[in-house]
Amino acid sequence: MRKTNLTLVAQEFWCKINTDDGFVFTNYFSKICIMASVIKKNIAVTATKYAIVDIETTGGSVSGSRITEVAILLHDGEKVIDRWSSLINPEMEIPLHITALTGIDDEMVAKAPVFTEVADQIFELLREVVFVAHNVNFDYSFLRAQLAVCGIVWDAPKLCTVRLSRKLIPGMASYSLGKLCAQVGILLKDRHRAMGDALATVELFAMLLDRDVDGLISGMLRKVSPEQRLPPHVPMEDFTALPECAGVYYFHDQKGKVIYVGKAINIKKRVASHFTGNNTALRRQHFLKDICSISFERCGSELMALLLECTEIQKHWPIYNSALKRFEPKFGLYHYIAVSGYIHLAVGKLPKQQQCLKAFYNAADAVSFLVEKSAAYQIDSRFCRYGRANASKSELPMPSLDSHNACVGQLLDELSLEQNDFALILEGREMGEKGCVWVKNGKISGMGYIDNEVTGTIDELVDVLKKCKSNHYMDQLVATFANQYPAKVVKVA
Repeated sequence: MRKTNLTLVAQEFWCKINTDDGFVFTNYFSKICIMASVIKKNIAVTATKYAIVDIETTGGSVSGSRITEVAILLHDGEKVIDRWSSLINPEMEIPLHITALTGIDDEMVAKAPVFTEVADQIFELLREVVFVAHNVNFDYSFLRAQLAVCGIVWDAPKLCTVRLSRKLIPGMASYSLGKLCAQVGILLKDRHRAMGDALATVELFAMLLDRDVDGLISGMLRKVSPEQRLPPHVPMEDFTALPECAGVYYFHDQKGKVIYVGKAINIKKRVASHFTGNNTALRRQHFLKDICSISFERCGSELMALLLECTEIQKHWPIYNSALKRFEPKFGLYHYIAVSGYIHLAVGKLPKQQQCLKAFYNAADAVSFLVEKSAAYQIDSRFCRYGRANASKSELPMPSLDSHNACVGQLLDELSLEQNDFALILEGREMGEKGCVWVKNGKISGMGYIDNEVTGTIDELVDVLKKCKSNHYMDQLVATFANQYPAKVVKVA
């Protein structure tokens, strides 16, 4: 049809060029070039050989699971030209829930070839083709890993029919293979068997080829295309919208729930790093599969991004954030006055909401701090309790009450300085504003952005900031930053 259209344009061109009706040469030459471009693009797609592939496995983890069945359909862009399939003995027990899903049990694969016996055959079929699958990274990563175990290095351009369907068949309620086929009228037989799913994917792929009038497939086949690296359910528009500045990003699931919060100096670069590499752990596979959209919030500095990340994790408690959830102090430094009037220092466990002189993540850090400070301020170790250990014993005479308490008082004064009120003035997100973190009694009380022109008392400025609930980790971040960059600190008497 496209060649016929080109012929008609050419005939019209030669007809017009021999008449005197004011024919404009460039108009028809432009038409010919456009038509030729369309035909060239069509030829490029149809000349490509595709391998539409589906596999069944013993589980979702590449590192801990094995392939149980493979189906490969070679397609020339118009029709299937070859096919191959086989059960595979995974050399491990097939879990009951997998058998319930696929119907493949240990007895079925007992006499099937192991993967090493068919690896060369699979490699030959997958050489110099475009690898196509529904949620392509799952099938691709399994085959690549098991071929590597056999000493075969394989790499191929790939296409994901989930991503293509979202672009070319928008508005579907679900893009899982079974539900998508039902919605577009494709009969899917033998669901969750390799050949049955592969045949349905072939029909879906043919439909996508017909709808691809703008050359989307050719664009996605370019190795530099970032779309190929994105998880199957993430819209390219979400990634394109990401800025290259400091801030916080959010991964959402299908229902919009936040499942991961991260911070970055360069949001776009950091988000892209989540989708690269060859980490085949089951948790990462589930993580990528669950991401359906991305949002972000710009910050003026790395510190503001760090603090916002902490508050957002506390707010949403995302299932894929783990490090900061555990990042709370477990031990504290306490002081008390004995009946004798001597001030004692002690290291002990730190219950939630308990006040202490200074908090620590582990007992060793707390003990080391007390040992160091007691030596620096010449505090008799007999008045220090290091966790469960008893206070030190000595035959030396006891220090005088006043001199001892004076030494301890100097340490308490040093620690009290960490509880001062102050504000950190940081970079803003744009011209005309600045970031501000307000610390009251050593704890973050508010944070946000204020206009450069804002004037007034510190209390008036604080009212502009967003109140936040800090934790020990956040307070330590700010205290460390304030010590490193005193020029950014505005102290309040």
